[in-house]
Amino acid sequence: MFKIRIVTLSAVFAMFLSLSVDTNAKMFNGEEFFLANGMQVIVIPNHKAPIIKHMVWYKSGSIDEKLGKGGVAHLLEHLMFRGTSNVKANQLNQVLEENGAESNAFTGLDMTAYHQFLDISRLELAMFLEADRMQNLTISDKDFALERDIVFQERKQVVDNNPTAQFAEKLRKVLWLNHPYARPITGEEEEILSLTIDDIKDFYNKYYAPNNAVLILSGDISVAMAKKLAEKHYGKLLKKTEIHRKILPVLEASYKSKVEMSKPQIKGLRVSKSFAAPSYNHNKKEVYNLALLSAYLGEGETSKLYKKLVIEQKKALSISTSYNPISRSYGSFSISAIPQDSVSPEELMTAIDQAIENSMNELNFDELEKVKGKMLAGLVYLRDNPEDAAMIVGSMAVMGVNLNEIETQNDKIKEVNYKNVKNSAVKLFDNTPHVVGVLKPAKGGENVTSSTL
Repeated sequence: MFKIRIVTLSAVFAMFLSLSVDTNAKMFNGEEFFLANGMQVIVIPNHKAPIIKHMVWYKSGSIDEKLGKGGVAHLLEHLMFRGTSNVKANQLNQVLEENGAESNAFTGLDMTAYHQFLDISRLELAMFLEADRMQNLTISDKDFALERDIVFQERKQVVDNNPTAQFAEKLRKVLWLNHPYARPITGEEEEILSLTIDDIKDFYNKYYAPNNAVLILSGDISVAMAKKLAEKHYGKLLKKTEIHRKILPVLEASYKSKVEMSKPQIKGLRVSKSFAAPSYNHNKKEVYNLALLSAYLGEGETSKLYKKLVIEQKKALSISTSYNPISRSYGSFSISAIPQDSVSPEELMTAIDQAIENSMNELNFDELEKVKGKMLAGLVYLRDNPEDAAMIVGSMAVMGVNLNEIETQNDKIKEVNYKNVKNSAVKLFDNTPHVVGVLKPAKGGENVTSSTL
């Protein structure tokens, strides 16, 4: 039921920027308020059906773990379903299922989220259960041992037995170095096995509090009713006097490295470039420029890099870019490609660099307006889906993006001009830490090398 999910939220951001709304209207018509204990509540009314998405986002994830205690945040997520002093054993899931609710959770680098999708008549039940486990969690030796083993097996299945996941993990370690983003959300195998109940309790007691959480209510509910129910169930919870925040390291802009990995399970070559890019919290003014840059260069089969390298030059079987600015520290920008059989990784990398240069020279007012039009025209239905709206708004709010910023994204996209995009591209590609990655079939045994460029 519980799946490891490395939440960069780039897909959410891409969906979000594709929404089309009246330029004078709010994106979601959301309203927010704060409880006396510091809990932020955002309400997104949608009265098309008697359903609601209920989400609690904690402003803590694997980035907050102590060194050597990797996997604590994810293991705690599992144990949150194991009962409280009021709800025994696995009754939480059983009760929700009996009431027709879908319930799950996920852990990310910067946050952890718990969510239910259910009939509006059952909202109070979900709120009672979620508020209860925010401060009344109980952890038995038996449940701890069981869930730690499940998390360990997940690690082996999802990462250790998956060469592409191993490759991605190695790229993160080399790119981020001593930054907490270098450490896997799952934790290393030896870290998971060394975790204790006290480690879990310590993390829970530090970070699971109303003043370290955002409550999202998206669906058939009024703001007045949301205030009444939030006060009733969450308002009585005690806040923490202090929520510790790590001071995150600054990366050296000139740092560039390369990772090559050979695995017998790999059938074909893959190449990539991963950049530590600006985010809302790192450099907000660059976010919209880079979002348009990614869409222009490599999002979809009409993008510049796809046309040049796949269709025209036939050097790549596929190529794409992605950008994720929703993070507490730096964001990420990546380019991924699969070369044609006769093309070496070095040849493709050179071709990518040249194609980027040519594409940026070709960028003008008309080209950028086409990209804006596509971004603002599609996927209108996402705004009308309570689950999508809750995911989009919650993922941004938990990172500290204010509601006005969330509601006016499309206006800011429209304000970007092609010179802004060109300038941001120069900064990204010439003066940003990045790692080049090559994953290829192993001719002999497995091999991994890394070097500074």
